[in-house]
Amino acid sequence: MKILLLGRNGQLGWELQRSLAPLGEVIALASHAQDNPNEWCGDLTDLDGLRQTVREIAPDLVVNAAAYTAVDKAQTESDKAYAVNALAPALLAEETQRLGAWLAHYSTDYVFDGSGETPWRESDTCAPLSVYGASKRQGELEIARNPKHLILRTSWVYAARGSNFAKTMLRLGAEREELRVIDDQIGAPTGADLLADASAQALRQAMAQPALAGLYHCAAAGQTSWHGYAQFVLQEARRLGMPLKVAPERVLPIQSAQYSVAAPRPLNSRLDCSRFGDIFSIHLPFWQLGVRRILQEIVETRQL
Repeated sequence: MKILLLGRNGQLGWELQRSLAPLGEVIALASHAQDNPNEWCGDLTDLDGLRQTVREIAPDLVVNAAAYTAVDKAQTESDKAYAVNALAPALLAEETQRLGAWLAHYSTDYVFDGSGETPWRESDTCAPLSVYGASKRQGELEIARNPKHLILRTSWVYAARGSNFAKTMLRLGAEREELRVIDDQIGAPTGADLLADASAQALRQAMAQPALAGLYHCAAAGQTSWHGYAQFVLQEARRLGMPLKVAPERVLPIQSAQYSVAAPRPLNSRLDCSRFGDIFSIHLPFWQLGVRRILQEIVETRQL
């Protein structure tokens, strides 16, 4: 089986190179053509180049781990956000359907309005609050045009590689004696490694049983606020011997209204992942386990 992976250098794309390898030959592309074999196009803003690349490679499976994720910038760069998050997925759906190939894609809790406290189910009404969320929702609809699709909605992705909230807290915790972190947005930090491994397992089953195609929620178990997440990261880092200036009691909770951002965030980012777990028989561990492991890796490799 030939697999085309887009977004090679992102947090998720990096892990997918490993998790997809047992399924077949993985052709992993970065956004810059000069970094790719045959200078194939991995730039989702270059639709003509992307179409030509898919046709030349003729994969059995395309896994799209690339996305425009600058939530605040998307408010003023809506054309670029929609190009990457909606127009490129539409092209991928068209080309993979023409080939009879499968298409995997990733989406976000930002497709919901964040109301209430009940975990969101796949069938719940989408009502994104931001351009980013709206562009990702449009991308979901475009991907679904190919019946052989797997869309995984997830939340709060992190990894030892790249930039993310946990690494920001470690950096700020080493520089400052006090931090203020939002405590009224609730979700589940999800490791890119967990998401990649779950993806590979689900794809293996779905490709053998096409009736399993569709959209699923996939995130780590449990829930926390950004404030609770920050406290856990800093407490674990201190336990691992990292030099930190900030004391646990000086990580202060604040409300979203006290933190000015261009794009509103959903307060309720809880995702009900029971359907994914039941259908694919995949156990999704609690978020603390993955964060603890990734912190150990960051300390050992000094990837701050």
